[in-house]
Amino acid sequence: MKTKYFFIAVASAMLSMPLMAQNNKPADNKRPDMQRNREHMKEMQVNQVVSALMLDDAAAAKFRPVYENYLKELGEARTYGMKNKEANKEKNKDQVRKDGPREPQTDAQIEEGIKNRFAQSRKMLDVREKYYTEFRNQLTPRQILKVYQLEKGNTQKIQKEFKKRMDNPNRRSEGKKPDNRKDTRKDKETATN
Repeated sequence: MKTKYFFIAVASAMLSMPLMAQNNKPADNKRPDMQRNREHMKEMQVNQVVSALMLDDAAAAKFRPVYENYLKELGEARTYGMKNKEANKEKNKDQVRKDGPREPQTDAQIEEGIKNRFAQSRKMLDVREKYYTEFRNQLTPRQILKVYQLEKGNTQKIQKEFKKRMDNPNRRSEGKKPDNRKDTRKDKETATN
């Protein structure tokens, strides 16, 4: 049951990231509640891993800050790609037509995008390799594999939830109460007829 709520929280936080990337406000104006949600989600993820590894209190106290730093650096590596994407979007802003879809990308733009993805993947791999050695000082290889499997499972669940929401944007997420507000359009149409 706790796991279900954890994944819902993780999914909602991850789904809010693309929305923030589309926001034209400066990064300094991030809403504090979104930052709290991310921190809460990270704490839940750390707790999930610690409990799945069945670490004793001393080992958990030693592992927790290392894993929190790992998540932080991995998140920065992921957003590195989004920052490059935003920079390219700004650079190619003049290609967007006001009356229709944007112009097709040039070969140079496509190549730059591919290279940016390579750079992001490389950065994420560097973070994983760096923290593997730190994890190895505290965990067995089997426990490290468990950490990576949990991470992969969380990612897959988030992607599945994201796809479900993208396929049906009007669907409310599971676990929330239905919206009891009246549809004022129906009321107005009924009143005018």
